[in-house]
Amino acid sequence: MESVQAVKQRFELIGNDPAFNRAVEKALQVAPTDISVLVTGESGVGKESIPRIIHSQSFRKHAKYIAVNCGAIPDGTIDSELFGHEKGAFTGATQTRSGYFEVADGGTIFLDEVGELPLPTQVRLLRVLENGEFLKVGSSQTQKTDVRIVAATNVNMFQAIEDGKFREDLYYRLSTVEIELPPLRDRKGDIHLLFRKFASDFANKYKMPTLRLDEQAVGLLTNYRWSGNIRQLRNIAEQISVLEKDRDIDARTLQNYLPDAGKNLPAVINSSSKKSDSEFANEREILYKVLFDMKNDLNDLKKLTNELMTNGVDQDVPEQNKQLINRLYGEDENSYDYEEVIDQAYEVSQEDTLPKPATPVHSEVETTTDRYDFAQEIEEEESLSLVDKEIELIKKSLARHQGKRKAAADDLGISERTLYRKIKQYDL
Repeated sequence: MESVQAVKQRFELIGNDPAFNRAVEKALQVAPTDISVLVTGESGVGKESIPRIIHSQSFRKHAKYIAVNCGAIPDGTIDSELFGHEKGAFTGATQTRSGYFEVADGGTIFLDEVGELPLPTQVRLLRVLENGEFLKVGSSQTQKTDVRIVAATNVNMFQAIEDGKFREDLYYRLSTVEIELPPLRDRKGDIHLLFRKFASDFANKYKMPTLRLDEQAVGLLTNYRWSGNIRQLRNIAEQISVLEKDRDIDARTLQNYLPDAGKNLPAVINSSSKKSDSEFANEREILYKVLFDMKNDLNDLKKLTNELMTNGVDQDVPEQNKQLINRLYGEDENSYDYEEVIDQAYEVSQEDTLPKPATPVHSEVETTTDRYDFAQEIEEEESLSLVDKEIELIKKSLARHQGKRKAAADDLGISERTLYRKIKQYDL
């Protein structure tokens, strides 16, 4: 087995952070076994390097290694991609096709973004992990495969399990050994090393001198939050290499390439503070109830006003009107004056009776129209606003990343598959 330093050099892994070295060391320790491994970490930390290390140091290294991005395959075809299908199994299946698990028999499959797998596919994958068996789509004949699975995800798996989006039994089968890669902001000593490596690579690629940062620029680079991690650092190094004529970069120049927090990027929400769909539904239901109650109170108030206009201000207030005033102003009889409330209602009614040009007189039937109209109008306006904001964020992210959907999806905090669907939905 190769040493940690030799493996890092072989796979061009830069950095000496203890947590990062520990992740590489764990990969080397589990490589000779057939244990399933789950690689975790934020998007852009380089999780794809761990499965390659494991495969290269295992007895399967001469067999196939297949990397599958589960988030980029549509739900309707992912079973066919992974397990294959028989001819005629579905519309367009003109011939029998072998899936990745059949092709990679004896080798290693890397399932990237495994947290995006739909639940039916998770059941199929669990069967492969338990006894190495699978069924092609449209087939009743069980097939065997000898494949090692290494998975990766940037999703909080415990939250996904709690929300019913990921099977708990599958999680424990995948994560026999879990390897966590630290975010770049926790590897401050490696940030400048990585930047220098990227700057050197792009200097060779574009045939130009290598970038150099002054001391203040290095401090700015090191203390930046790097929400996109190594992928974001590489992107910025390439931008500066191409756009800046001066090869000596100061902090002021570098600042132009580092987006301000909360200004150019979507807000990052801690997973612990995210609300579930049921909580949002409950809040929406409470809001609708408040709106309906308000509308009913307004209708009751209009009836009270009409009664005062018809029968006069000096009449005794009926019992139902007292109940209405109690509901509007409180139960404490000292908190309001009945006569003052009546006077206010009368003044409002007098204003309503003044002639208003080009305004039709509303009948009592109109005051009892569909009680859901008001809430529906609010919901439509709110949805329109959210859609506009979502389209605006997608356009900005695509423009920033020169149309690269993967980088834009990572910037927005969604999967590439979701971004592709929204691009088609909004015809961007």
